[in-house]
Parts: sequence; structure tokens; C-alpha cells
Amino acid sequence: MKQFFKFTFASMVGFLLSLFLVFLFFMMFTFFIISSVDDGGTVTISDKTILKIRLDYQVPERTSLDSFNSFDVIPSLAKKIGLNDITKSIKKAKTDKKVSGIFLDLDNISVGGLAKIDAIRKSLIEFKTSNKFIVAHGNSISEKGYYLASVADSIFLTPTGSLEFDGFAIEMMFFKKALDKLEIEPQIFQHGKFKSATETFRLSKMSIENRTQMREYLASVYDNFISNISQSTNLKNKNLVDLADNLEINSAEDAYKYGLVDSLIYSDQVDSLLRNLVGFESKRKVKTVTVKKYLRTDFESNSSKNRIAVIYADGEITNGKGNEHEIGTENIIKSIRIAKKNKNVKAIVLRVNSPGGSPLTSDMIWREIILTKKVKPIIVSMSDYAASGGYYISCAADTIVAEPTTLTGSIGVFGIIPNTQKFFNNKLGVTFDQIKTNKNSGMMTMSKPLNESQRKYIQDQVEEIYVDFTSRVGEGRGMTFEQVDNIAQGRIWSGLQAKEIGLVDELGGLDVAIDIAADKVNIDSYKILEYPKQKEAFEKFMEILSADIKVNLFELQKPFDNVAKVSNALKYTGIQTRLPFNFEIN
Repeated sequence: MKQFFKFTFASMVGFLLSLFLVFLFFMMFTFFIISSVDDGGTVTISDKTILKIRLDYQVPERTSLDSFNSFDVIPSLAKKIGLNDITKSIKKAKTDKKVSGIFLDLDNISVGGLAKIDAIRKSLIEFKTSNKFIVAHGNSISEKGYYLASVADSIFLTPTGSLEFDGFAIEMMFFKKALDKLEIEPQIFQHGKFKSATETFRLSKMSIENRTQMREYLASVYDNFISNISQSTNLKNKNLVDLADNLEINSAEDAYKYGLVDSLIYSDQVDSLLRNLVGFESKRKVKTVTVKKYLRTDFESNSSKNRIAVIYADGEITNGKGNEHEIGTENIIKSIRIAKKNKNVKAIVLRVNSPGGSPLTSDMIWREIILTKKVKPIIVSMSDYAASGGYYISCAADTIVAEPTTLTGSIGVFGIIPNTQKFFNNKLGVTFDQIKTNKNSGMMTMSKPLNESQRKYIQDQVEEIYVDFTSRVGEGRGMTFEQVDNIAQGRIWSGLQAKEIGLVDELGGLDVAIDIAADKVNIDSYKILEYPKQKEAFEKFMEILSADIKVNLFELQKPFDNVAKVSNALKYTGIQTRLPFNFEIN
């Protein structure tokens, strides 16, 4: 009878869980469809429309391929306009007779790194050659927001608002003392005196080398920031620096007093100003269009068969297959091969936005670039980051283009294997034991320290990877090993610095890289093909739902499995004819 109730209860739980998941899927799918209804079709705009740009989110490299544009319940499925389409829209608006100007909403500017801001900013500067207006307004303006707004004809701030202008800083967190207290030893292996990734675990403050590289990198980025603002606003460099040093901008009135903004007005007053700029009567509503909707207006398309492939290598470099936000062993390599085989693709631009990762995957991509550039030119365009593995996959390109603020270089290698033996033993009372077939079997464990021969074995691997990495850079950049080693050692550089030392060829954004690619193959007319192929929103939705169900079922079952194990162990009295433990061969 006991067994009957147990199985009956289990069946009921399984049935109810299945019913709940089906219901959940149905509700989410229904909402998915409903939420997309209002976002389809072509948009038509009338004369004297203003393109409204709001950047209160982390801007991806490219817009996701979502037919469900309004679905914001799952953040990874919400449609976010990418940098590619933002700059594309600004470029189109420049010649669009129906667009009178651009309005920049400066509230909660996020975007990402300054390299992305620079790309948008340059597009706005180019837009201004059309003699159309750019007006910017914010209730609270960050330094990034002000940097973007500095190209505008007029910058307005709410009278009770604020403007941040106190300079840049980099703050690092260090865990050494915490690890010491927990008795966790980070066993560290690295090559590169500037390779700072391990310092957070082995030091309690920045090393002299790290402080030097961080200070010089930050100074380069800040100098570019101040110089560009100065050029756009006619405020002197020294005056801008002094304002930040002395914390002079403490209120909206201060921002106006020192000439950072043109006037202190509310949003309704901005509407009146915009109405006057387009020549509308006082009662007529200002017509604006968001970038999201503007993308659905008719874009002119040429009939050229020529193509330039833009391959987005975005995210950390992993040993997995890769996806839209992760560089893997398949997605980028497959895209390069497709572009290489496509006869209409005349040149390839690899858009890199990566802090690095797996040296194996980096080397595999490097090899594919070496093979492809024998057939077609490959130009690299660097975004916010192209460091370590991100530079590894870039160094073989025919030409490397970076923004002045791109964080690049970091040509170095490191590895960390934590030894948690004392933590488990002394803090938790947990011990480990091991059976092995060879002297050094199972050495990659966190349950005991490495011996000297094992440490040497891992350090030798690190040294070998460093030599390979440095040699690849030397081959790609036409330098000797010694020349590369002198500027490598894990040191980071800004794009501006990288150009000076030969790691980068040109300064600019994706558009500059595309122009160089077109020049390499002598074509004036072409279309852009983007890779890797993106997944439709519903496909992403199903993957997320599937993964969620698997995780939830596993988590739901785990406590019952553990209870069952404890319950069975309590019955082990007297002599047993069974295995005394559960195990897995790793």
C-alpha cells in the first residue's frame, strides 16, 4: 500500500508539473504573439519629422533579428537597436528630405564603452554637414551623455536637473584578504608583468605595473574625451579639466554658468523650440520618429551584386560553439568560411568586441583568417574591446581599425587553479580522498595543492601559449618577437596608443573599416551582408524555455534525490552486500 501511494503521488506531481509547464508555455506564447502585433509593416513619415534618439540601454553591436519587437518580459528577447542600425539611421536621415533634424534624449544614457559613443558621435558630426539641426536635452546628464551631446547645435538641461562632470576613474576590487581568511589559495600561472587579471586574487592593491598601464590608458581616453568636447563646443581644454578638478559643476545653474549647456528649460519648452525649428504653429504637435520605427521606412538600395561581409565577433571567447553574444569554435569560423566561398563577397570586415578568453578557440579563428586572407582581404574593426584573445583573432588581418578609446593589446596569458583544501577541511569539516592510476592523475582539482612538478607543467603551457601568441602578432604586424614582447607582457593600450606602437593601422569606426575593404577590392557600389546568421525570436524563446525547464526540473528533483540518499544510508546496519559509495569517473 505504501508503494501504491508513493507511485500515485509521484504520478500526480509529474502530471501537475507537466500541466503547469504546458499552461506556462501557452500563456507566454499567447503574450508573445499579442505583443508583436503592433510592430509589423512599413512605416511612412511625413514632412518635417524629427528623428528622436534615446540610448538608455546597453547598445549591442547589431540589432537582433526579432519579429517580436515589443516582447520585453524576457530581457534577452527584447528588441534592442544595435550600433549598426543607429548609425545607419543617422546616415539615412542626413539625406532624407522628410527629416528636419535630430533630437537627442540624454536621460539615462548607457550605450556601453566610449568606443560606441564615439561611433554614434561621428555619425552625428557627419549628419551636421547637411545643415539640419541637432538638439539635445536631459533631466540628468551623465559624462557619456554630455560627450555625445557636445556635437549638438544646442544642449538644454532641466532647471532642477544635474550634469555630471568630474572626470574618469577605474576602481578594482581585490579579494586576497578574503581568500586568506577563507584559507583559499589561488594557484596562479601567468606570463606578462602587466597581466593584471590575477592581481585581484593575489594582491590587496594594484601593482606598480598595473597602476602605470591603467593610469596611462585612462589618461589617453580622457584626453580624447576632453579634446573632442573642446573641438565641438569651443570650450578650452584646460578650462574643461579645471571644471572637473574643482567640482565646479554642482548644479544646473553651474552647467549654464560655465557654458556647458545653452539654456535651462523643461521638456515642454523643448517641444516649443522644436516646433519653431520645423516651422509649425504653436498648437501643432511636433512629429518625431524613433530609430526603431525609422528603420521600417523605405531605405534606398542599390542593385550592385557586390557584397562586403561584416562578421560580428562579439563577447567572450569560449570553447563552446558560440552564439550572438559569445565567440565559439563554430559560429565565427563558419561565418568566415561562408563569406570566403560566396563569390559575391569581395571583402570581409571582422567586427571585434571581445575581452578575450580561450587561447585554443582564438588560435582556431586566427588560422581561418590566415587561410581566408589568401583569397579575400580581411579588415578588422575594433569596438569597445579587442584585448588578449580579442587581439589574437585580430592580429592576422590585412588592416586593423580601432576607435581612439578601444581597449586593446593585453598580449599575455594567465591561468588560476584555486586550492580549497584548507577551506573545506578547516572551515566546513569536509575532506576529500582520491584514487588514481598515475602519479599526476587528477591534478586539476581544487581539493588539494599542486606539487612543484605539476606547477612547472602548467607554467610551461602558459609560456608556450605566450610564445605562440606573440609570434602570431609578430607575423601579422611585421615585427620581431622581441619588438612584440616589448609592448606585450599583458599590457593594455587605448586605440590611440596602439596606433602609435604599431598594433593598429587606422583610427575610426566600422564605416572606416568598410571603406578600406571596398578600396582594397576597388568597388564603389556594394551591399552589406552580416554574419553570423541570427536566430528568429521564437527560436530563441524556445531555447530559453527548454533550458529553463531542464534547470527547474533538475533543481526540483535534486532535494528529493538527496533525501533518498540520506534515507537509504540510515538503513545501512550490519553487513551489506553493495557498493559502499556512489562515484563518477572524471
